Amino acid sequence: MTQRLRINNEGLVEGIRFIPSPNCDARPAGCAINLLVIHSISLPPGEFGGAGIVDLFTNRLDPAAHPDYASLAGLKVSSHFLIRRDGELIQFVPCSRRAWHAGESNWKGRRRCNDFSIGIEVEGTGEVPFTDAQYQRLAELTRALMGRYPNADIVGHSDVAPGRKMDPGPHFDWARYRAMLENSRQDAKAAKVYRTKLLRTAKTPRKNKRKK
Repeated sequence: MTQRLRINNEGLVEGIRFIPSPNCDARPAGCAINLLVIHSISLPPGEFGGAGIVDLFTNRLDPAAHPDYASLAGLKVSSHFLIRRDGELIQFVPCSRRAWHAGESNWKGRRRCNDFSIGIEVEGTGEVPFTDAQYQRLAELTRALMGRYPNADIVGHSDVAPGRKMDPGPHFDWARYRAMLENSRQDAKAAKVYRTKLLRTAKTPRKNKRKK
């Protein structure tokens, strides 16, 4: 079932879990948000559902807890959102603030994509497909974000950091995702037309029938 998400004036999605990350700061003055960057992540690599991602984004990751964590010691990163394998949506940074997700990056000649973007991590790897629940939740989140930032481009991390990053990877179905967004736009247009017709009908005075 499609859920309509709402972003409040503080840049937080209402009704979901918010785990504040210290790894964020203010955006440059006057910098409009016009980019959504989709990532993929799993910690430990190839494993899902554990505390690793949350611990990384909140600076609580123990480098000794797993052999692959040693290289992450001292790393300070975050993302605005995480979508778990079961579709759970978690927010770490308000949309109004700059999350540290893209690193060295460039989009349409503009460097420092963190300044003007929203980062969305989807739990997964380049080896396995993403889940139906994740696509559904990602489409819902994207609709909410596009409602607030209608001029935003939608790209992968690999698009803004080519050669350095490969996520969300070959198993991310861009065609399916964009089709879900397009279908929702068509549904919204149809609903708007229907509401307009109802409004016009309600405002149109009814003619009294003459009795014969």
